Amino acid sequence: MLGAIYTGLSGMNAYSKGLQTISNNVANMNTPGFKATTVSFTDAFSYGGGGLTYTGAAPGEQSGSGVRYAEPRIDFSQGDLRQSEGDLDLAIQGSGFLVLMEGDNVYYARTGQFVVGEDGYIVQQGTERRLAVLDASGRPVALNIDSKRTSTPAATTKITFADNLSSSATEASVSSIAVYDSAGGKQIWQVKFTPVSGSPGEWQAAVTDQAGKAVGSSTLKFIGGVADPTASSITVTDTPAGAASRSVTLDFSKVTSFSAGTLSTIRASSVDGNGVGALTSVTVDADGKVKVAYSNAKTELLGSVAVADFRDPQLLDRVGDGLYENNRGAQHRLLASAQDGVGKLVSKQVEASNVDLSQEFGDLILIQRGFQASSQVVSVSNDMIQQLFGIRGQG
Repeated sequence: MLGAIYTGLSGMNAYSKGLQTISNNVANMNTPGFKATTVSFTDAFSYGGGGLTYTGAAPGEQSGSGVRYAEPRIDFSQGDLRQSEGDLDLAIQGSGFLVLMEGDNVYYARTGQFVVGEDGYIVQQGTERRLAVLDASGRPVALNIDSKRTSTPAATTKITFADNLSSSATEASVSSIAVYDSAGGKQIWQVKFTPVSGSPGEWQAAVTDQAGKAVGSSTLKFIGGVADPTASSITVTDTPAGAASRSVTLDFSKVTSFSAGTLSTIRASSVDGNGVGALTSVTVDADGKVKVAYSNAKTELLGSVAVADFRDPQLLDRVGDGLYENNRGAQHRLLASAQDGVGKLVSKQVEASNVDLSQEFGDLILIQRGFQASSQVVSVSNDMIQQLFGIRGQG
């Protein structure tokens, strides 16, 4: 009977721990990236010993010793992804963990809200933990964008034209062509087209700047309405004030010259080069790469966000704030988003908790009944022992 009390107490102790687990799961139902802990129990047995019984146990007899709270297991199933406002809010659709670095410590997280800190590193909001990207050797490194706050200027070297230069027009022009010099200065060019008298299919193309100053000119030739490959481009050279000399190729290979009355639709379809640009945004693109954008419409990719893939994530230790540490040497790989079976990194989204309230409340009822039953066993065993103590011998 005394053994029955200990068995009942084991149940009360195990169910108390189960209640603690459920309460923690429920309390974190709105914690981003939280993973619920599964409640489970395991039986306990011993050999020999019958407690306060009339007959002793046979040698080697196995008897139940109650229940134990089983080794807790983390449910790493996917939580819902929810839209957020931060450009650097990140989540993973599928398996894997973000890698965060703080001094000599390395942490792992399923989701996070990140910003560019004052020191130029991408850090978890409100902390000094830096988001890791993969370097050329596939190792995790902290990324600093201070050296990328300005987009350097590039001189214009090519202007490509498209559409139709009407063969029956008396003149045509393309204006407001923005070109840049090596110092980032911006000039506005105009190209005027005049048919060459007595030479069908030939046009004089004259380039002038915003002040009306001639930059250069040459002759274009069309055969059957199609640009002659030997005379489909011109190159002009100038030296803007305060900048290096530049040569700009005007490419007309995609231009046609068919009769369309006085209307010509010729236009500058693309112009390379750019002025100085200031950093306007830092985001993570659809491929999981850090992307910076500038005021001059230029963009640059700086590296892939590191995603850690663990063979057995149950070996990770929780340390709070949705973080895990690898203190037990769990085997893992560091990969880019959606590579070799790891999940896909998504930006401007945060993974919600995966706590299932229906499951938690169902487990809560079972634990409550289990605790009540175990306490009843203890109570009945105690009554029986009291009754035993009350037995009086017959004189």
